[in-house]
Amino acid sequence: MASSSVSSSSFSRPSSLDHAAPAHAPDTSCAHRRLTRNETARPTASALAKRIHGWTWQAFPIGMGTGAVYVTLSGLQQQSRALIIVQTVFYFLNMAIFILNSSALTIQAIAYPRRSWALIKDPIKGIFVPLIVLSFATIVIGTIHYAVPTGHVHSELIYDLFWIYVGAAVVISFPMLMIWFNQGHDLTQFTPAYAFLIFPMMLVGVVAFNVLNTMEPSDERAVGVLFVGYFFQGIGMFMTFFYLCIFIIRVMTTGFLEGHQANGAFVVCGPPGFSALALLNLGARAREILLAHNLVSPLAGEIWFAASVLTSLMLIGLAVFFFFFGLLPYWFKLHKSLNEILGCWALTFPNVGWISTLPVLGEVLNIPGLYTLHLIMTSLMVLTWAVLFVLTIVAFHRGLILMSPDEEVAKDSAAIVVVFSLQGRDVEKGHAHA
Repeated sequence: MASSSVSSSSFSRPSSLDHAAPAHAPDTSCAHRRLTRNETARPTASALAKRIHGWTWQAFPIGMGTGAVYVTLSGLQQQSRALIIVQTVFYFLNMAIFILNSSALTIQAIAYPRRSWALIKDPIKGIFVPLIVLSFATIVIGTIHYAVPTGHVHSELIYDLFWIYVGAAVVISFPMLMIWFNQGHDLTQFTPAYAFLIFPMMLVGVVAFNVLNTMEPSDERAVGVLFVGYFFQGIGMFMTFFYLCIFIIRVMTTGFLEGHQANGAFVVCGPPGFSALALLNLGARAREILLAHNLVSPLAGEIWFAASVLTSLMLIGLAVFFFFFGLLPYWFKLHKSLNEILGCWALTFPNVGWISTLPVLGEVLNIPGLYTLHLIMTSLMVLTWAVLFVLTIVAFHRGLILMSPDEEVAKDSAAIVVVFSLQGRDVEKGHAHA
C-alpha cells in the first residue's frame, strides 16, 4: 500500500522540472505586449495636418495654367459676351487657387517651420518659390482685362500693382538665386525649370505693356513703366537664354529629358515666347510714348517698333522650334504616373508667350493665317487644361500629391515640441538665477 501511495502521489503531483521553461525559450507574451505597444504608438496625423505639411510651391503652376487659359482666350479676334464670361470664370478660379496655395504655405510656415524652410532650401523644390510672383502676374493681367473695362478697378490701382509686382519679383528672385547658387549643381541633371528663378523678372515686360494699355501715352508715369519694362525684360531674357544654352548642352550629353524632367522641356519655350510678346507690344507702346514726350528723336518710337517686330519674329521661331523639340519625344520619355502630375502643368503656361504673339504678328504683318493658328493652339490649351485639371483632382483625392505621410508630420511636430521645451527650460533657468 505504501508503494502504491508513493506511486500515486508521484503521478498526481507533476514535477517542477516538467513545466520549467527552457533557458533559451523567448518570452512570447512580453514580445507580444511590446509589439502591441509599438503598433498603438505609431504616429498618426489628421488629414488636414498631412495636407498642410505636404503642400509645396509646385502647386502654383495649377493657377498659372488656369491663367494661361484666359490669357490665350483674350487674344481671339471674336470676343463674344459668352466667351468673356468664360474668361472671367477662369480669372476668378485662378484667384481662388492663388489664395488657397498662399494660405496653405503660410499656415505651413507657422505650424511646420522646419518643413517650410526645407522646401525653400531644397535645390529642386526651391526653384518653384518664384512661381508665386508669376501667379500674381496672371492675376494682374486678368484684372486689366476683366475688371478695368467694367469699372470695378481703376487704372490708378493697376499702376500701383505694377510696382508691387516689380518689387515682389526682385525681393523673391534675388534671395532665391543666392540660395540656389550657394551650392554646386550637376549639369547632367540640369532641367530648364531652374530658369524659374529668373522668370519673374522676365515677365515684368509682359506686365508693363498690359499696364500701359490702361494709361495715356502723355502720362509722365508711362515713361517710367516703359523703361522699367525694357530694363527687366533685358535681365530676364538674357539670363534665361544662358539657361537655354545649358539645356542644349544637357541634351547633347545625356539625350532627351526623361521622367518628370520631360515636362521641363516645354519650359524652354517660355523665354523666347514671352520675350517676343513683350518686345512687340512694348515697341508698339514706345511709338506713342516716346513721341508724346519728345524723347530720343522724333523717329525713335518707329525705329524701336520696327526692331521689335524683327526681333519678335525671330524669337517666336525659336519658341516654336523648342515646342516641337520637346513635344516629339515627350510621350515616350514621360513617366505616366499620377504622382508626377504637377510637373505636367509645364505644358500650359510656358507656351502662352508664343501663342499670344501669333495674333499680334498677324495684325502687324497682315497674315490672317496666324489668327487661325492662334485659334487652334488656344483650343489645344483649353483641352490640355481640362485633362490636367481632372487628373490633378484625381491625384489629390487619392493622396498622391500635396500630402505627407504620418511619420513626416510627426517628426516635424516633435521637433517643434523639443524647441519649445528647450526654450521653456531656458526661461526657467533664467528665473532661477534671478
